[in-house]
Amino acid sequence: MSICDSKQREEKAVMRRVRWVWAALLIWAMLPRLDAAGQDVRRELTFPDLPGYETLVCDFHMHTVFSDGLVWPPVRVDEAWRTGLDVIVITDHIEYQPHRDDVPTNFKRSYELAVGAARQKNILIALGAEITRSTPPGHFNALFLNDVEPLAVEGFLDAIEAANAQGAFVFWNHQAWKGEEAGSWREEHQTMLEKGWLHGMEVYNGESYYPTAHRWCLEKNLTMLGNSDIHAPELRTQNTPSDHRTATLVFVKAGNRSIEGVHEALRERRTVVWGGERLIGREEWLRPLFEASVIVDPPHVRDRNGRAVFEVHNLGPVDVQLTRRSGGGPNELKIPAWGTVLVTTRDAETPMAYTVANWWVAPDKGLDIEWRCPPKQE
Repeated sequence: MSICDSKQREEKAVMRRVRWVWAALLIWAMLPRLDAAGQDVRRELTFPDLPGYETLVCDFHMHTVFSDGLVWPPVRVDEAWRTGLDVIVITDHIEYQPHRDDVPTNFKRSYELAVGAARQKNILIALGAEITRSTPPGHFNALFLNDVEPLAVEGFLDAIEAANAQGAFVFWNHQAWKGEEAGSWREEHQTMLEKGWLHGMEVYNGESYYPTAHRWCLEKNLTMLGNSDIHAPELRTQNTPSDHRTATLVFVKAGNRSIEGVHEALRERRTVVWGGERLIGREEWLRPLFEASVIVDPPHVRDRNGRAVFEVHNLGPVDVQLTRRSGGGPNELKIPAWGTVLVTTRDAETPMAYTVANWWVAPDKGLDIEWRCPPKQE
């Protein structure tokens, strides 16, 4: 090869890198980041805190140009802050890096570039990575790492063991993304479970719900997670009940808003998943979240025949869809996010029993609740 040919190849490589940088900057500039006054605006997600716990909205699965994502790492921080998230982990693929000709392989660089922006935005961030092998056995995220390099080994279980050697929290991503057979429980998964190397599973990934993963979390005592797995730019300016980023609600101990607090809460399975129009979680966490979100006022109308009218308030960002099991209230009742509805019961003395149809404690099983009409306010 001549010196001229070598120089031309080098110039082309430089131009490719320049194009990537300009493309990333252009996408960042196009994102809806500012309001009319020219200032950054955060749209809060008002999930209530629970007694003794603070509720944090988290996304533990996302990508940047350092694997197969389409944005520069600090953009992920801006997106998270703008849409009301509290905690993120960038989990670029270890084995799959289609941009490596333009963005050199550096497993820690996306975190290093994002951590300063996260500090400025008051977003908690940890070092993570996605162990990306064939399916089966599937893809697994490792969170709270110190160093990603030891995970870049040939053997699948060797990579999982290396993550656990650092005290990482490891969970199985999008279990049935290639079908239930490819996502079946295999010898590798059983080994991980028995050795304490598997800690959770994604019940929701992006727009997809995985009922088998949901069931396994309950049966095998694993943490439930829901994440965006976002690759493209996040174009939402805010999350709404019907159009939002899939996320995990994590209940950290009050006064322990920290990465260590998040790690401890995940280990103790204190999570609820927000995916689609559903909240999914163990009853021990879903019930107190409902009780903190839905407030029943004393009736402002109550007559001698037992009829009562009262207001019910939904303080959270998720609609509450109720189906009556017994009692005198309406057969179906929807309490919109941040909304108030009037409820009439023909028998104020009889408890009203409902199932919260879109708050799931198991696959296709809603949370059962019961209301008693409070005494009329004088």
